[in-house]
Amino acid sequence: MNALKQHNSFIYKPIIFVGLYLSLLFSTHVIAQENDLMLKAEELIYSNPDEAIKIAQHLLKTNKNAQEKTVTKLLLAKSYLVKGDYNQSILNAFDNYSQLQHIDPSTQIEVNILKANLLKNIFLDKKAKEYLLLASKLNKEIVKTKLKDSLQSLIDIEKISIHLSRQENDKALIEIKKTENKLNHFYKNNISEKKNLYFLKEQVYNNLTLYDSASVYMNKTLSLLEIEKTNNLYQKSLIYRELGKLYLLKKEFKKSEENLFIASKFAEIINNPIVLTKINKDLSINYLASNKKSQHKVYNDKYLVLDTQVEQMEQESVNTLYNMLTSQNEVILKNEAKTYQNYIYLLLAGILAIILIGVYFLTKNINKEKRLKEIIKYLEISRNNYTKPTKKTVTKGIHIPEDTEKQILAKLKKFEMSNKFLNNEMSLAVLAGQFETNTKYLSGVINKHYHDNFKTFINKLRINYIINKLQNYPNYINYKISFLAEESGYSSHSSFATVFKSIIGMSPVTFIKLIQEERKELKSKKAL
Repeated sequence: MNALKQHNSFIYKPIIFVGLYLSLLFSTHVIAQENDLMLKAEELIYSNPDEAIKIAQHLLKTNKNAQEKTVTKLLLAKSYLVKGDYNQSILNAFDNYSQLQHIDPSTQIEVNILKANLLKNIFLDKKAKEYLLLASKLNKEIVKTKLKDSLQSLIDIEKISIHLSRQENDKALIEIKKTENKLNHFYKNNISEKKNLYFLKEQVYNNLTLYDSASVYMNKTLSLLEIEKTNNLYQKSLIYRELGKLYLLKKEFKKSEENLFIASKFAEIINNPIVLTKINKDLSINYLASNKKSQHKVYNDKYLVLDTQVEQMEQESVNTLYNMLTSQNEVILKNEAKTYQNYIYLLLAGILAIILIGVYFLTKNINKEKRLKEIIKYLEISRNNYTKPTKKTVTKGIHIPEDTEKQILAKLKKFEMSNKFLNNEMSLAVLAGQFETNTKYLSGVINKHYHDNFKTFINKLRINYIINKLQNYPNYINYKISFLAEESGYSSHSSFATVFKSIIGMSPVTFIKLIQEERKELKSKKAL
């Protein structure tokens, strides 16, 4: 009997050993495969966020501990942020609230930086700075110098971005110089982080209208982007959009258009509606300033559609954040023993809701005000371009004596100042008669010096006249559209509205509402 047991033991021991070996080998293979998938997803975040999301969602099903889940959630949050989906990004970034104490400090720092970025995007700057302060405290625990400097660079860049997004350019410039001095050695050996800092510097100089300095740092950014050889389509869309803006402000409209189209292609690949909205807005302004009416209308319409979509997304993300913070507060409340503390936390949640909603509507009004100012600003650019004579050749077949041309141009200048263009009987023939010249000469001079036919020339003068009245004479915004039409020389409400929209890109009613909102805000500011 003992001999039989020994025989069975001799047979089973190798089988058990082989089974354990195969099990260990399989587990090692699975872990290695999951690590490979994680690395692949991280590589795809900024070039193919949809694929990165699919991989991360698969990994989330197999994650077993808090560290793995948090890292995967962070990857998901970054991918959704690249797509401009603030709502899903918030859901993943703020989901690990109860697990943060179980994960390593470097991951906690990255999560806090991402939270700060999201809060900045929905204009909760104070809360964003709290997360950056927490990230800075955690970074002091990091021992490895290279990792510590890398994380500090990310923290500092996010601080600068907050100043930049609020047009606090002087503060942003001070922070940039501090970061350069503090991490000088680190930036010498890290192209990617150095490029990010140069890009922020370019934006600051652009905002300060120091276009030469902005161009220098844009060229440095592009050089490092080429050396880096990464496929970060998200960053490329931002860089080329900024380059398009820089050319636009320098009134190099063709170069601006080319770079904005490049940015648009990158933004379309990653399917980011927020970046696309900004690009279409810049294209619309470009075409308005360069007097390309049809293109302006196309891209202004695209911008308005996307802007509505983005506004809804932002509102949804604000609601999501409020619900998550409220939910987290409820978890805290359950751990509290005293009843009065429950009421305090609920009150805080209610105050937070009011603040979030107030910030959202305040931001909405600020954006509308900015929209009005941009339209007026670029109308002025268009008007300046419109009135500056150039030395283009007159249409073939028409030869106008030089003295005659000068006389007609001088009379046109007086005509613009006289408001005679408001006469609804005004025509090319009538004006030619008043100028004691023929219609061909008059038409030729208008085409050469104003780049428009007679009808468009008159329409622009009339619309500029009525816009001036609406801006500078408060009573005009209370008048009916039919009165404004008659006042500016149009025989009907419909013809005035059609011409107004074709030149400005919006209806008279919408334009008047924007002015009314701007005046209400000015009154409320003065009252404070």
